[in-house]
Amino acid sequence: MNTIIHKADTRGKADFGWLKSFHTFSFGSYHNPERVHFGALRVLNDDTVAAAMGFGKHPHDNMEIISIPLEGDLEHKDSMGNTAVIKQGDIQVMSAGTGIFHSEYNRNKDQQTKFLQIWVFPNQRNVAPRYDQKTLNLADRQNNLQLVLSSEPSPNAVWIHQDARFYLGKFDKDFSVKHTLKSEQHGVYAFILSGDWNINGTVLASRDGIGLSQTSEISVTALSDQAEILLMEVPMLI
Repeated sequence: MNTIIHKADTRGKADFGWLKSFHTFSFGSYHNPERVHFGALRVLNDDTVAAAMGFGKHPHDNMEIISIPLEGDLEHKDSMGNTAVIKQGDIQVMSAGTGIFHSEYNRNKDQQTKFLQIWVFPNQRNVAPRYDQKTLNLADRQNNLQLVLSSEPSPNAVWIHQDARFYLGKFDKDFSVKHTLKSEQHGVYAFILSGDWNINGTVLASRDGIGLSQTSEISVTALSDQAEILLMEVPMLI
């Protein structure tokens, strides 16, 4: 089994005043040749957007872009005509494909917004751009790994053009589960949202990350009460 560990304080950082962002992988002005991607997982940004601020219209292409709000609201507008608000408990996906423009703003004038911005390399290039979002049932992740993203359309999860699976969990202290990978060609990147965890014998704290590959199963155990985690299973070959 291969293991890589990214402690929270080793991440890249950007501070623009209105935006504070921590980069697990190389992004923008932060470049670390040893931290460019984990298999098909290309970007994992931990963003905080100040009240009434946001990202102006900008382009993307040939990338699967996932947003997971952690606090506050984020308004999305794009060149396909979509206007939507995502909030804590939602998940949003955008297949950029042949090209798309979009903007994202914190619509609150008195509250910051926190969200994860995640990019995954697609398994098909130049697909028609698409947008989707879902409101998740938070109860389904209590002491369970709730599937929130997959490679197939689902009523309870968004889907992307990649053989990937994302799970969110919120565990009681000492609760433990094992996750079996779909393929030996896959790996899992675990990102700690809150609390302390034991992942395959490694103790991790809030905003730490660990990537595990060349294994068929991983074990996750919460070491504190109501600890939260995001698991991202992705192909390692791209």
